[in-house]
Amino acid sequence: MKTRIRIMAGAALLGLAQWALALTVPGPVVDGEWLARHRADVHILDVRPNPKSFTVAPEFETDKKTGKKFLVELGGHIDGAVLVDNKKVRVDREINGLKVKSMIPERADFEKLARSWGVQAGRPIVIVSAGMEPLDFNDAARLYWQFKVYGEDNIAVLNGGTAGWIAEGREVVTTVSKTAEGNWASPADRTAQYMATAEDVLKAQSDKSAQLVDARDSAYYLGLARSSSTTANGHVAGAKNVYTGLLSTQGGEVARLWAPQTYRDIFTLSGVDPQQPVITYCNTGHQASGNWFVLSEVLGNKNARLYDGSLHQWTLEKRPTVTVSLGK
Repeated sequence: MKTRIRIMAGAALLGLAQWALALTVPGPVVDGEWLARHRADVHILDVRPNPKSFTVAPEFETDKKTGKKFLVELGGHIDGAVLVDNKKVRVDREINGLKVKSMIPERADFEKLARSWGVQAGRPIVIVSAGMEPLDFNDAARLYWQFKVYGEDNIAVLNGGTAGWIAEGREVVTTVSKTAEGNWASPADRTAQYMATAEDVLKAQSDKSAQLVDARDSAYYLGLARSSSTTANGHVAGAKNVYTGLLSTQGGEVARLWAPQTYRDIFTLSGVDPQQPVITYCNTGHQASGNWFVLSEVLGNKNARLYDGSLHQWTLEKRPTVTVSLGK
């Protein structure tokens, strides 16, 4: 009996030890050093604009004066990373009888996607963007947001993406490992917490319950240019413009995130209080994810939401926009 009790107690202690040693990400952003230490214990999801570069070696040029090599074409991936097809991350959904494109999948459908990427329940997730250009970060932020909507908290993005990993002298591979089916299940549905609807935007306009932030560049915001995804120029009345391309550094071969205080200044000087309720939007909800990530995850604004339908849905429903005069 004593032996059995000892075995049971030992098993219980082992279980507690495994729980205590379970790895969690240190925050919403991790650096290359942290990922290098824990690469074998996390699930790495790689999102990039050119999937073909996943299996091609990176290209470098050498500065004739300094002899330093610098990355000119992204190639390869972090060993163990799984390529995510951006075309499958978002889907068409019917809202009020209209087909709205590029929306977050239903909860069950997103679970299937995550499992197809090999994501395992309880295993930390690190999302890696290309990292070559400031707008690359939106690829990681968008996927991060979708995981957060469906309850995943043990998740982070890699600062600088694959380009940053390479620039730090870390190795990449071009071979693709077979991905085993995952068993990830959505822990919770936080749609109401993280996603805004057109009705929420209308409410924010009427009672100032939330600030509206347009994540597009000034030409789109002013109405001088228009995306093919929208049917009207301009922006939602009352929205402030904070271009998501400003949320990463633009010099050198790697686009990295700024310090939190820099972000506070960017939003404040743009007329947005980064600690008050806010709804971000763009053309289709992609660029707006970068603004949402900074406000919600970096600056800790728990009342930041993303209008997933964005101007695509807004103009599809023939809601008004504000634009400059385009008369000649």
